[in-house]
Amino acid sequence: MEELIRGYRRFRANRWLVERHNLENLARNGQQPHTLAIACSDSRVAPEMIIDGSPGEIFSLRNIANLVPPYMPDGAFHGTSAAIEFAVRVLEVKRIAVFGHSSCGGVAALMHGAPTNARDFVAPWVQIAEPARRRALAAYPHDRDAALRCCEIENVRVSLENLESFPWVKSAHEAGKLRLLGFYFDVASGTLHHVETNQVLPIKENDA
Repeated sequence: MEELIRGYRRFRANRWLVERHNLENLARNGQQPHTLAIACSDSRVAPEMIIDGSPGEIFSLRNIANLVPPYMPDGAFHGTSAAIEFAVRVLEVKRIAVFGHSSCGGVAALMHGAPTNARDFVAPWVQIAEPARRRALAAYPHDRDAALRCCEIENVRVSLENLESFPWVKSAHEAGKLRLLGFYFDVASGTLHHVETNQVLPIKENDA
């Protein structure tokens, strides 16, 4: 508990002073985030840190391996799908950005099997990205490390593909009201790459 309290005190002494007026305005007027960021729960890859965002800018959805399941409105619990629905249909965000990353434990579980003590939920969850695993193994059948990195990137593409299975995401995207973007963050170098359909391009630090 003390570690959390120390962090809170640092927040009050530093960040709160910078963000106070912004947060007071957000409390009065509500949030209007411009982007839904779908990122991994990994503690190293907070999307707000990567894009240096301020409170109120990013509606953040984080889960194991930054996965989007296919549209499936049944009676089960769908936390990820609920967050997407709220962001797109209620908050009317302008874009959805999927952030994959290097050294992803969820993708490793997909490629090599989930840890024996994480098979109740992790193992079936990562199967959402089975198409990414197949593509990676087809591209690098004899290079385990290259296949893993490829799968981390293909995993982003699978989530983007699944987003378009949501009818109201697809219609907003086709109408030009919603952009779907894919990114890949290299943890060790701190660099971000744009994941496109057929290529992965590093984002230049001096771009406007």
